Amino acid sequence: MAYKLVIAYLYPSIMSHYGDRGNLLVIAQRCKWRGIEVEVKELDLHATFKPGEIDLFLVGGGADVHQRLIAKDLVYKKGPALKESIEQGAVVLAVCAGYQMLGHYYKTARGNDLPGLHVFDAYTVHRATQVNASLDSIPEAGEVRSVQTLIVEWQGTTLVGFENHGGRTYLNPGAKPLGRVLVGGGNNSEDKTEGCVYKNAIGTYLHGPLLPKNPHFADFLISKALSHRVGTDVELSPLNDELEFNAHKHILSTYKVAV
Repeated sequence: MAYKLVIAYLYPSIMSHYGDRGNLLVIAQRCKWRGIEVEVKELDLHATFKPGEIDLFLVGGGADVHQRLIAKDLVYKKGPALKESIEQGAVVLAVCAGYQMLGHYYKTARGNDLPGLHVFDAYTVHRATQVNASLDSIPEAGEVRSVQTLIVEWQGTTLVGFENHGGRTYLNPGAKPLGRVLVGGGNNSEDKTEGCVYKNAIGTYLHGPLLPKNPHFADFLISKALSHRVGTDVELSPLNDELEFNAHKHILSTYKVAV
């Protein structure tokens, strides 16, 4: 059976910090190796789509200024169709600032609230506001930003990457985290949770980009997205991921995490 995936890359000119565009490249290449046709739609400000058109949405990271640029467009322009797509089973991978914008709100370093899309039952507060820092007296970077390798236990295996964020995300009771932090800070450096999951929508702080060193997670997303397209579970043919998993295992061994 010939498969096709339609992928939407949200705000490619604004939200793609720390190599997050690489997630798109990995998914497209892994599909190509399997003979799966891929159509990519780059949806920047003012672009629209209809529920059911997109199988997989990708959005990357950005700074506060970038989040302010997209906030109204995300909530009011793309938001209704994106939320309906999620309810229909479409897949979302939202990284860092993209993850924050899919919660209830994000309180910036200036103390302003940016509205979120209310996909995840979570909210984010910038660390600078938590320590009552003004823009003229922000503490040392290490006190504000969580910048380090991030290793997460996920479905009996591990995900590896790095995090670089000033926001601290808190899940409300009942919200489902992506996984448990083994190394790093994750959502808030307090409760050992990382990311959030709602249906097939996933938010995470894992940069790197995430997918090159986590081929099993890339295939998880592809399989879910194909299932959305064809309406039934899809089993992917295996690929030779020796190089990818060598990179993955190197990070685990560096931080003495059992493989």
